[in-house]
Amino acid sequence: MKRFLDKNKKLIFLCILILGVAFFLRIYKLTLLPIFADEAIYIRWAQVMRAEETLRFLPLSDGKQPLFMWAMIPFLKILSDPLFAGRFLSVVSGLATIVGVFLSSKLLFKSQKLALVASLIAAISPFLVFFDRMALVDSMLATTAIWTFYLGALTARTLRLDMAMLTGFALGAGLLTKSPALFFAILLPMTILIVKWPSKKKERLYAAAKFFFLMAVSIIIGYGISNILRLGPNFHLLASRNLDYVYPYTHLLESPLNPLLPHLNATLGYFWLMGPGALIALFILGTFYSIKDKPKETLLVLAWIFFPLLAVTEYAKAFTARYILYLVPFAAVIAANALREKKGFAKWIVEALFIVFILHSLYLDMLLVSEPEKATLPRSERSGYLEEWTAGTGIKEVSLYLRDLHTQSPQEKIVVGTEGYFGTLPDGLQLYLNDVPEITVIGIGLGIVKVPTPLEESKEAGNRTFLVVNSSRLSLKPEEEGLTIISAYPKAVQPDGAREALLFFEVD
Repeated sequence: MKRFLDKNKKLIFLCILILGVAFFLRIYKLTLLPIFADEAIYIRWAQVMRAEETLRFLPLSDGKQPLFMWAMIPFLKILSDPLFAGRFLSVVSGLATIVGVFLSSKLLFKSQKLALVASLIAAISPFLVFFDRMALVDSMLATTAIWTFYLGALTARTLRLDMAMLTGFALGAGLLTKSPALFFAILLPMTILIVKWPSKKKERLYAAAKFFFLMAVSIIIGYGISNILRLGPNFHLLASRNLDYVYPYTHLLESPLNPLLPHLNATLGYFWLMGPGALIALFILGTFYSIKDKPKETLLVLAWIFFPLLAVTEYAKAFTARYILYLVPFAAVIAANALREKKGFAKWIVEALFIVFILHSLYLDMLLVSEPEKATLPRSERSGYLEEWTAGTGIKEVSLYLRDLHTQSPQEKIVVGTEGYFGTLPDGLQLYLNDVPEITVIGIGLGIVKVPTPLEESKEAGNRTFLVVNSSRLSLKPEEEGLTIISAYPKAVQPDGAREALLFFEVD
């Protein structure tokens, strides 16, 4: 061990430095961005699953796999802020992704330098930094993607059963995380491209048979693990709910270019703004240089990028940046290969692009972790995470106000009505007040035109009664309905100058 440490001091130092930078960018002011709708749902599910063992498969009720919520439960036990706990799981996933990027690049392209560059790209790319700071399943999906790829490639290189089994475990974790892990199973046999074939025909046939046997082992283990979901009472909803998000297979024959072209254009926009743009140029150059030296390895990585990308852009009904997050680690592996160019003017171009990428990425990262409203985000991401009802601006402040009221009068019953029945509200408020049974949070639906009956009855029963609603969902005059405004929490300004706010009322 001492000999290994002495020999690899520089490598170890650089790896620690990259992971340290990545950790800082992901952990600094982790709860600054307001809680997002899906975050509220996932964290609330994890709280319920922690409290009630019989509900460990609760996410299946909405057609979602539960691994992310299962993994969140230990963090909820040791961290007091539920939003921080949920997001910290994504921070850990992001660091694991960076390690996977380093190992994958090192295995395929046999260069410590390129592996370090690839991991640096993954560490500072705003695309990954942004979502590694959110309590969303997509960060964990990216982790399972790169590790399934790495272990699958290692299986192909070594033809070892233990590596095939580990690949199956990684695949199983992906299938328990989110449905796109199906692509990982489909693409695993592509690792045949990097098998080291013996010179003799008989030995090549034996190696081929062993390879396909090992791939079968990996896939069987992966799907065997995913069949744990059959223990849940709503297993059938996985397939039915998927139809809400994707078109049927026949869509390719009916309308092959719609939404393919708009979604591909959106993908380019996501990478241009969040990659950021220099990553696109590095990726193109990296493909050009690596395919000359390592054609099979390059084609393998490109397959893991473009097959899922084309499938998702062709069949997805809704499309946002996080749906392709698991492709970014593979893009980092290819982009690092741009530094293969070692001569002439092209070398200076590549190095200049890499410097631009680093400076631009760090600039955007610092905005994301300190002033996210000033960061240049794609329109769909800015509206969803900062501007509209899905952004939970003010929810924590409301919870602190209510908690303070409870502290002042511990025996007094408090009832809070919120818009909707799940999502940003009421889940976002419930997760902060999970440990205060005297405060009851209930959803009262959308389109609030009068004080809902449950809140009127609560007030008549002598409870302190409140209403929390987004301004866009309120269609009444508060003063005419006996509502006293306690506070308003404005969200980010929209392109037209409008500004939605979370309104907090007491029912008089």
